[in-house]
Amino acid sequence: MLAACAHTPPAADAQWRAAWAAAPDSPGPALAPQTIRQVVRTSVAGTQVRIRLSNLFGTAPLTIGPAGVARHAGGAAITPGTTQALRFGGMPTVTIAPGASVTSDPVAMRVGALQDLAVSVYLPQAVAVSTLHGAGMQTAYLSTAGDASAAPDIAPARTDDSRYFLTDVEVLDACPARALVVVGDSIADGIGSGNDRNARWPDLLAARLQDDAAHASIAVLNAGIAGNRILNDGAKPFVGPSVLARFDRDALDKPGVRWILLHEGINDITAAQMLATPHDKVGVDQIIEGMHTLAARAHARHIKIWAGTLLPFEGTSKFYSAEAEAKRQALNAWIRGSAVFDAVIDFDAALRDPARPGRLRPAYDSGDHLHPNAAGYAAMAALVDLRLLDGGDALP
Repeated sequence: MLAACAHTPPAADAQWRAAWAAAPDSPGPALAPQTIRQVVRTSVAGTQVRIRLSNLFGTAPLTIGPAGVARHAGGAAITPGTTQALRFGGMPTVTIAPGASVTSDPVAMRVGALQDLAVSVYLPQAVAVSTLHGAGMQTAYLSTAGDASAAPDIAPARTDDSRYFLTDVEVLDACPARALVVVGDSIADGIGSGNDRNARWPDLLAARLQDDAAHASIAVLNAGIAGNRILNDGAKPFVGPSVLARFDRDALDKPGVRWILLHEGINDITAAQMLATPHDKVGVDQIIEGMHTLAARAHARHIKIWAGTLLPFEGTSKFYSAEAEAKRQALNAWIRGSAVFDAVIDFDAALRDPARPGRLRPAYDSGDHLHPNAAGYAAMAALVDLRLLDGGDALP
């Protein structure tokens, strides 16, 4: 029944659900007037589409438009005849205040699960400070040749691997809106998986759900930020608003969210040894307190929250120390034994080297001894027991 409803025209009570997401994490460079074309892969199907754009880190009003969404045809190209022009309150352009975001009007467009879409936005005015998701792991195409938002191809264009302004793609569907949000760091962001491969472990989990009719209507949203921490905001090399600060925007408020998988904490541990400021010198008890707070906030919204154990990182050049490893072990022991979370995904047990438990298995190591490779990310996606998605959405 759930699989069938994805192909049924939406009824009056059809629901919007997030199909793709990227968490804004930092102020970006100044931009001249130009077109930016970005490729996203939807995790679930729908018959209408809308997008959300953010000026979270902007210091001045941001004007965007015209903008459009189309089927991606590879590189900087779109499939001819598939472009849908986007409007905002009926207008082809919109101005977004600093710190704010805006959602486009919906357009009729049948979108399949695991389908690549190209979202193109034109910046008619120069931008002093842009809003980025830094580690996009996907090529973006930037052209200064005027408004090319509906152009079949904008090559040649400058390329980048960050996300600009685009934070959400939502679809309308007859199925009940249900989504799992992964709140994580560079491992959720897929560092080590390669660009343009959609091989982050949340991507691979979304593909698993599409292979199972009972779960094919559940979206998987990636709210990872490379270098992110639970307790403190970014301080180089650590990035982005803390999870405590961004939890509502990037997880709790997503349309249809029913489950959150928290996989964070390693950057809190390593920052404590790398940064000199007293408030960065956090201990395990403080990280645990932060996790308690996040779990309570999720449960207050009747959203289930799972936790993933932290992966080994011995052998890294900057981050590892015996003290940091002791903290990781203590935090993992607490996660495994705590009743705070609705489930625990033991990534550490599956990916550590049995001969040297402080290290990743060589077969799963991308080479930096911190981030998994493609096989490691596939192993992480396979660890999520899909039965956790059954049995009702609300907590007892």
